[in-house]
Amino acid sequence: ARREEKQVSMKAFEDGIERVMAGLEKTSRIIIEEIKQRVAVHECGHALVAASLPHTDPVHKISIIPRGMGALGYMLQVPENDRELLTQSELQSRIAVLLGGIAAEQIVYNETSTGAQNDLQRATDLARRMVTEFGMSPRLGRMYYSEAQRSPFLAGGGGMISESIHSEATLREIDLEVKRLVDGAHTTALETLTSQRQTLDRLSGDLIEMETMTAEHMHRVIDECRTGPKIMHGTNVAPRENAAPSTAAETPDVGASELRDTADG
Repeated sequence: ARREEKQVSMKAFEDGIERVMAGLEKTSRIIIEEIKQRVAVHECGHALVAASLPHTDPVHKISIIPRGMGALGYMLQVPENDRELLTQSELQSRIAVLLGGIAAEQIVYNETSTGAQNDLQRATDLARRMVTEFGMSPRLGRMYYSEAQRSPFLAGGGGMISESIHSEATLREIDLEVKRLVDGAHTTALETLTSQRQTLDRLSGDLIEMETMTAEHMHRVIDECRTGPKIMHGTNVAPRENAAPSTAAETPDVGASELRDTADG
């Protein structure tokens, strides 16, 4: 109805998905060129890590058009099928995709920005859940490290209050394991992007001009910059031939990462 069309087109579906996941486009918002360039580097970092690592959802679109309350850009991934379960390898690659933006900023600018705050929060939260809820820490074992919940109404408050029921030593071990996972994923993202610096520069340069980049254009640039044999893009099951070796942990995902994991503020 908004477009006075008689049928719902695929573009209308895609626009609706993006509106829900990233918010409304702020086409009237003026972004200075320096910030636009950094956002392009950041988002292309997410996308290139997602396109290079195994166990990731295919990249659908990259954009530096501001959306929502504060997102200056985003990278949208669309799962090929519904997934009721996620493996340790998939979660580790997902953390690496989340850290692809900050890794790209480090490589290009030798420093990071506040735009990575949401990525860092989500990466840390996901790593902590792997350790405390999913039993994915070899060091701490297959245990669920829950927190005790108590009602504050007994003390006249509101909402639930979480209290740790673990020793200080256990809490330190949890923090160390979370840091190990995040640091490993960050190293994976850095190695992946460093080995494809030319591709990163090409993608970010094109994105600045285009503002919105399709997956087809991204894969074309990747193929043009790749010196080795061409491979099939998009993979949530099979590893890629030219992906950098994973150091996220004992087993090898952004990227999200779906858009909900990588929409940046």
